[in-house]
Amino acid sequence: MRTSWPGPSVRISALIRMVAEHMLAAADAAAEEVTAAAHESADYRAVLDDPQLVDADRRMNRTNMLHWLSANIQAPGMRVAPSMDPEILQFARDVVRRGLDLHDLGSWRGAQHGAWSMWVDGCFAVTTDLDELRELIKVSERSMATFIDDSIAALDEFVERERADLAKGANAERHATVQLLLEGAPIGRARAESRLGYALTGHHVAAIIWSDSADEAAGLDTAAEAVMRMCGGGRRLTLNASTTALWVWVPAHVVPPAEVAEQIVADTPGIHLAFGRPGQDLDGFRRSHLDAASAQRMLARLGSNRTVVRYEDVALVSVLTADMAQADQFVADTLGDLATADPALRETVLTYVQERFNGSAAAERLFTHRNTVERRLARADQLLPVPLAESAASVVAALMLVQLRD
Repeated sequence: MRTSWPGPSVRISALIRMVAEHMLAAADAAAEEVTAAAHESADYRAVLDDPQLVDADRRMNRTNMLHWLSANIQAPGMRVAPSMDPEILQFARDVVRRGLDLHDLGSWRGAQHGAWSMWVDGCFAVTTDLDELRELIKVSERSMATFIDDSIAALDEFVERERADLAKGANAERHATVQLLLEGAPIGRARAESRLGYALTGHHVAAIIWSDSADEAAGLDTAAEAVMRMCGGGRRLTLNASTTALWVWVPAHVVPPAEVAEQIVADTPGIHLAFGRPGQDLDGFRRSHLDAASAQRMLARLGSNRTVVRYEDVALVSVLTADMAQADQFVADTLGDLATADPALRETVLTYVQERFNGSAAAERLFTHRNTVERRLARADQLLPVPLAESAASVVAALMLVQLRD
């Protein structure tokens, strides 16, 4: 890195400090705006489709922004060394482990454009003098643009070293093979089975197991073993998708009930499970994992704290929430005032339909009297825009969406 870097005037240095301090005071909102700009322009869907990689990317954008702002308070307008924060390096390792390419200039440049837009607004807020504005913007632009260029170059070097180290291990071949299978690329069954040490014939149940933080990742392997036993399998294929996530396949044809699976996470705090539907042979291997990934993304979209989700239980909700604005409108149109009614009322309606409109069965499941169920159903009909008997399927989908959010 060059050491020769002309410093700004005393006045411009003071203005840079003022803008940086203002942005730091609203760091959380600024970081979200930067991330939104980065994700809007990024075209690498493999990253944006994974909730954990999205969170890691959000943390990286925030760390980089705070790093540059802090440096400009200490030394306004000067060249800022790249941040090699451990979380950023771990994100790079996880991307490499997935067989992806971190050199996604769309995301980096999108973040830069978002940050620069806020910075320029801040510049206009601290001075109206045109000469000052001109120098302030020129000095700031050089510092920010150089920081992004230097950060890309430094992280690129790190990624290449990580990729070289990973290529030396057998795990890289397993990841590459799974990626080919998930993409539907032509690869011989025998060759794939040899690389994976896992038979691709018969039935498969896929699961994604992830933790809230790296500190809780120690429970991932324990949860994977419990998933295998729960599914009735004697073996499993497990891939380390990141430091906080595992991809698992078990030769089984039934997904365990959510209530049973919840016993696993009760014993391993911070662990979450997403199950795909059972599938058969190569197509089932692929589809079951994609189901699990879809269910995981749905929880992230809803901000749900649900610890276990089965795709077969939430398939319709997953489709509905692809567009959250439309999903919110669907809930409002379908449930009306029931959407904000007593949770016990909503649970009664959902249970009643799930029990095939059997009041006695619903009452037993809810540990209440049948008369109570009937009173609640009557009240629900008063709140619904369309009676339950005429809109049961839509009402159930909307209630499940509300339930997942709650």
